Amino acid sequence: MAPPITALITGVGGQDGGYLAERLLADGVEVHALALPGDPPVAGVHTHHGDVADVTGTRALLLDLAPHEIYNLAAVSSVARSWEEPDLVARVNGLAAVGLLESAYQLQERTGRAVRFVQASSAEIFGQPDRSPQDESTPVRPVNPYGAAKAYAHLMVGVYRQRGLPATALILYNHESPRRPIQFVTRKITAGVAAIAAGTETTLRLGNLAAARDWGWAPDVVEAMVLAARADGARDYVVATGESHSVEEFVATAFRCVGIDDWTPYVEVDAALFRPVDAAALCGDSARIRDDLGWAPTVGFEELVRRMVEADRL
Repeated sequence: MAPPITALITGVGGQDGGYLAERLLADGVEVHALALPGDPPVAGVHTHHGDVADVTGTRALLLDLAPHEIYNLAAVSSVARSWEEPDLVARVNGLAAVGLLESAYQLQERTGRAVRFVQASSAEIFGQPDRSPQDESTPVRPVNPYGAAKAYAHLMVGVYRQRGLPATALILYNHESPRRPIQFVTRKITAGVAAIAAGTETTLRLGNLAAARDWGWAPDVVEAMVLAARADGARDYVVATGESHSVEEFVATAFRCVGIDDWTPYVEVDAALFRPVDAAALCGDSARIRDDLGWAPTVGFEELVRRMVEADRL
């Protein structure tokens, strides 16, 4: 009997990491995770505490575990925080990813078998794109420290792929679920709307309502990760719905879910919550991954918002 496929996930404590672990376990994969101390355990996952920015320690762990698949989801995921701690974001989102790529390459050289590597890239690498929707050929020109760090890791995936490592960067557009932490605007909206509907809050304070994003369903994005890891070839893919919606649309949809059509009395725009520089309206063209791997989103915008609101009303 062949030994089970093993996988290593970094960032298992985040929204995507939890869904990915569950998805892999359902396939019978032996799942290991690098997690920060204090991260809640995931049932069925072998947890190893450490910091992805500790390249030496992480490399020793990776070479010891010798996984067949590596999913690097670890990141400082807040664009706003990247303006406050750009050096930290550069280490975690950029340098640590390159350390993992080198570790995967060393493992592949040592074992003589392919080590599949999936990097969670971001639409923020495009910054102010010259076209809409964006695809894999859109120029990389980030406008914030988060995007710049992600861009470095994204480009290094291509470098290691040229060396023979089957590595893919998935250019992920915004993707949400009830597991999204409260500091993210989408969850802030749905939790705030649920509280207003329950009568425990009267006001929802937000920043730029005109900002527009391509919002997908997090488990759909996780499915793209697994498909990419197991594809015959390795190449980069945009993972997106192809629809762009503004924060204002998200707000209006969330309020409609609780029977409130006129949401304006409940929302206060706070200039202090605006970002120093915000990416333009981002919308992705996922034709390549649809054609190559048969991936497609399964949850539309309004259903996504409804699921989040209903979860926050429980």
